[in-house]
Amino acid sequence: MSTTDLGEHPAEDIEAEPLIAYRSRRRRWLRRLAKAVAVLFLAGTFLSTAYNAATDGRAAVPSGLTYVQAGDVRTRYREWGTTGTPIVLVHGFVESADTWQYLAPLLAAQGHRVYALDVDGWGYTQRVAPFDVGHQARQVNAFIEALHLASPILVGHSSGAAVSALAALDEPADVGGVMFLDGDGLATGAGQKTPLTRLFLNPYRTTLMWLAIRSDTVIRAIYDATCGPGCPKLDAAGLDQWRRPLEVPGAEEALWSMVNLGVAGLPPSRLAQLATLPIPKAVVFGGADSSYPPHSPQTTAARIGAPAPTIIPGAQHLTSVNSPAAVAAAVAALAARAG
Repeated sequence: MSTTDLGEHPAEDIEAEPLIAYRSRRRRWLRRLAKAVAVLFLAGTFLSTAYNAATDGRAAVPSGLTYVQAGDVRTRYREWGTTGTPIVLVHGFVESADTWQYLAPLLAAQGHRVYALDVDGWGYTQRVAPFDVGHQARQVNAFIEALHLASPILVGHSSGAAVSALAALDEPADVGGVMFLDGDGLATGAGQKTPLTRLFLNPYRTTLMWLAIRSDTVIRAIYDATCGPGCPKLDAAGLDQWRRPLEVPGAEEALWSMVNLGVAGLPPSRLAQLATLPIPKAVVFGGADSSYPPHSPQTTAARIGAPAPTIIPGAQHLTSVNSPAAVAAAVAALAARAG
């Protein structure tokens, strides 16, 4: 008579019972985990949507600003001085014409006419897509034409270096000189859309943006990290200067569009064409600027046909804010070479 006939289970069935029980428990836990994730997702979506609705108000554009139609972009700009060689200041990522408020008066005191514009996508300029380096360079050239500026010197800070470079390459007869200030002009892909950024979908994207730009702590931390201990401390007006342009209508859409494009830049071969232009070039970097590799100033100067770079000791990325007198001296030297 077999053991099966006696009603006993085979050994393999006895050993399988714990495995079956384990799989059953795992399925139950997975179902519970999926339910928990779904609940958290729905709750997060609800809270994010509610927060966005409660904070949906956009900041008003300040009154009394000056504008000019530059091509297809109604461009806000500031102006200092009334005579002398024109200088056009082109800001970088997350900046505006107001970033130049410490440098521009010094340049005007040297006897220059100084203009700082809000590059398309930033500040209080009308936001007109696409927000890429080509469109921004065309805006700069149209700005020069609209204000009838004769051979201005372009000073491009950070990503503004690429915009200034392309403006000069596109219309070389209209530009008297180019300075790269804390920028190498290269398209490095920094900030470009990646699989990770694809996760930043609404309503979470908007929530994260508002939480960041409405936090005084976050703004001060970014400012301190890029400007350094020598910079003026941000008071309420300073916080508003950096925050408000990101809160006006259209700012959010433009910001995410530019984030997806990456920081403005050009290929090395295109930048190298600057060396062939018969205009003076200059490269100026903060000695403590950690945004670029240590060799960037020398490499950039060689690439665009500029003399040895000017290094401002101890200065970080926002040299026009932390070392305006040193930058003004470098711009004066470039203007003297431009004749």
